[in-house]
Amino acid sequence: MTAAEAAADRRPPARVLTVAGSDSGGGAGIQADLKTMLALGAHGMSVVTAVTAQNSLGVHGAWELPVEAIRAQFQAVVDDIGVQAVKTGMLSSAAVTAAVAELLTGSAAVRNVPVVVDPVAVSKHGDPLLDPGALEVVRSRLLPAATVVTPNLDEVTQLTGIVVTGEADLRTAARAVLAYGPRWALIKGGHLPDTAEAVDLLSDGEHEHWYRAPRHGNRHTHGTGCTLASALASYLALGHDMPAAVGLAKDYVTGAVAAGFALGAGIGPVDHGWRQR
Repeated sequence: MTAAEAAADRRPPARVLTVAGSDSGGGAGIQADLKTMLALGAHGMSVVTAVTAQNSLGVHGAWELPVEAIRAQFQAVVDDIGVQAVKTGMLSSAAVTAAVAELLTGSAAVRNVPVVVDPVAVSKHGDPLLDPGALEVVRSRLLPAATVVTPNLDEVTQLTGIVVTGEADLRTAARAVLAYGPRWALIKGGHLPDTAEAVDLLSDGEHEHWYRAPRHGNRHTHGTGCTLASALASYLALGHDMPAAVGLAKDYVTGAVAAGFALGAGIGPVDHGWRQR
């Protein structure tokens, strides 16, 4: 068999589609998602929802793509290549959020694949990435389409009004998020104050799975949420069940945070290639 014939017979890796915004600094968004997917052995594909001018100091501008362009990117991928998991990130507006929710629920090609929703609303630097008017569309249309939602504590408050101040509040947060219709909620407790561990809770309303990892003092954590969500989508596409996929994704992101590096004059990114290095 020739090399060309062998390549033609080779099965493709797991295929994961990210629907998110572009981070020109390369630490978060589409760029972080694709780096994560590659590091974990998946083939990453993308639907760009917005373009940001962004660096280690913050977001200096953002431009939303037309809904028609978002739909065209999505259909081009799922109709020809197919997907085994979808991850959503920055959706920026009510119109884009509604269009993405419609694509996720109306496309036969993704109806039975896991959907990981990272309800991105604010950047690491505190810059808004979601219009206030889009929150209700997230609650009413996007979350019901999700297999799992991965909010941090600030996003929990924005979605539900619940302020998490301690580990016990993670249960309350999970119940409130699940009330909007996703199958699972992964409440990320990384922002809990005065804890030696980063504690996360995965719940489907009946079963709880707790995940703990040492808290690292590294300040270079840009892209943590994007990285966790895209790692979770990758492991689901690779065939792991939800609790196992969350554990593997948390292990990966914990190593990426520990290896985060300075870049520019502000907050640097996590290291998506830490295992290879």
